[in-house]
Amino acid sequence: MRVIEITTPGGPEVLRLAERPRPEPGPGEVLVRVVAAGVNRPDVQQRRGFYPPPPGASDIPGLDIAGVVEAVGADVDWPRPGDAVCALVTGGGYAEHCVVPAPQCMPLPEGFGFVQAAALPEVFMTAWNNLIWLGRLAEGETVLMQGGTSGVGLAVIQIARHLRRARVFATAGTAEKRNVLAGFGVEAAVDYHGDWDTELRRLTGGRGFDVIVDGQAGPYTARQMDLLAEDGRLVLLASHLGTRAEIDLRAVVRRRLTLTGSTLRPRPPAYKGRLARELIDQVWPLLADGSITMPICATFPLDAVAEAHAVLDANAQIGKVVLVVDPAGV
Repeated sequence: MRVIEITTPGGPEVLRLAERPRPEPGPGEVLVRVVAAGVNRPDVQQRRGFYPPPPGASDIPGLDIAGVVEAVGADVDWPRPGDAVCALVTGGGYAEHCVVPAPQCMPLPEGFGFVQAAALPEVFMTAWNNLIWLGRLAEGETVLMQGGTSGVGLAVIQIARHLRRARVFATAGTAEKRNVLAGFGVEAAVDYHGDWDTELRRLTGGRGFDVIVDGQAGPYTARQMDLLAEDGRLVLLASHLGTRAEIDLRAVVRRRLTLTGSTLRPRPPAYKGRLARELIDQVWPLLADGSITMPICATFPLDAVAEAHAVLDANAQIGKVVLVVDPAGV
């Protein structure tokens, strides 16, 4: 099968088309013929050498796929051969075939094709895990999403609005992106190049936010802790701006604040399976009726993967970039 390999840590040019043997599913696993694969920020970090795959995971990048099940291992009741699925994987998505733990497979939302479906698993599982499970977002609370036009950002914004009726604010680096966020119902979008925390504090009347979801960390951390309302929760997706921060622990105690983080990739299939079932139950119907959407910024064939990564390197995407692995299957 054709796959994409990372030859050495570096820029998009280190991604190489190669041939490898087709894998076989073990007990509790399925083999999917990949039609399309999502391109995500963790793929970029893995390519740069900052995010190695967890033990036992494929070194092939790619965390979400959509395609057709070709074979199943022992103890798999669903999906079955011939079923169309999308799935979160721990690696191996940039390939013509991928082995997936069965609990991580989901049916395509009604009316969705493979390219649309490949844009869903990683961002919506990440959003649900961080906003609902770790952030404990309650009905009518106030949310800040840093970098709102990323795939995860748009998933967080829409889950917060449609399933918790939250007031949602976001940051974005360009006027175009801030206009897009207004179309997704964000109450206000602020330029993160400016004095964003002062502006957001003003916009909330000094109260701040019940939940902040952020992937930057570093010097943002203390500023975001100061932006939390009492009993507020700051959830870190990553630490792109730095791994160190100085925070006021007295304020954490006095205001009952929570600082937490998550890495979903090494979680076991049972954990991801529970996420999958909640998404199928609560988010998939809203995708099917168009209440929630995930825009596709661009699509590229598998052998143009370097161009796909260049879009993310330039921070030019709004929504998701998708690789079309099998054009005949689209």
